[in-house]
Amino acid sequence: MSSHPTNPIPTPPDSAIPNSIFPGEVFAKTAEFDLYIRQLLPRYDEMLASIARCIPSQAKRILDLGCGTGELSFKVLQRCRDVQVVGVDYSPRMIEFATTKLETAGYRQQWTGIEGDFGDWANHQLSVGGGFDACVSSLAIHHLTDEMKVKLFTKIRESLNPGGVFWNADPVVPESPILSEAYKHIREEWCVKQGTTLTEVRTKTGKSIPYGSSQPDQLVTLAAHLDMLKAAGFKSVAVPWKYYGLAVFGGEKTEGKG
Repeated sequence: MSSHPTNPIPTPPDSAIPNSIFPGEVFAKTAEFDLYIRQLLPRYDEMLASIARCIPSQAKRILDLGCGTGELSFKVLQRCRDVQVVGVDYSPRMIEFATTKLETAGYRQQWTGIEGDFGDWANHQLSVGGGFDACVSSLAIHHLTDEMKVKLFTKIRESLNPGGVFWNADPVVPESPILSEAYKHIREEWCVKQGTTLTEVRTKTGKSIPYGSSQPDQLVTLAAHLDMLKAAGFKSVAVPWKYYGLAVFGGEKTEGKG
């Protein structure tokens, strides 16, 4: 475990509150993301921590797709010694915020932010390097169409070293109306425990518009995600963490090439 200090939350000022946001930015003000996402999503920190725990101990090079404010990168850097993390996000506001956060935390030499659309990377129109021991993502890939999800999963697998892993945290579609109702109630109860309401938190969100390869939510069931991972060639496909409508899922690259 790293001896770095507890995660600071910088608040660089937004030049203006935008009328619209990129899919994945969620909230109208970037500086408020880390606060409100914890109110909106039950066990958010636990979800991200589960990804960090599932990264191989010998990992040296990690790719974080849709890195946002850098929260998942931060948890990975806290847990994994001597790793280099490459964060990719198409939002200049998010990349700037993540860079400030991680440099303030002392990870200037271990984190590189790239402003770019990971959909372009999947289509071989953006280079982020290769030879990764792990790829991680949170709350980003669900903005892609199913066709693009499979294409991205395939590209991720190709970018991994043998034995490399991919873990993704995303919301999933409930398998029945009963579960849909349960998921709704658990989110409402969570917000109340945080001293707010789901309605109040949602007033902080922005208007999401399509941008690049990403659209407003393109959710599918967990089973569909696992099928896509298998179709992309991943082995040992698994779900190490799930809490109602949120899940962490992924797999391993076991063969030597491709």
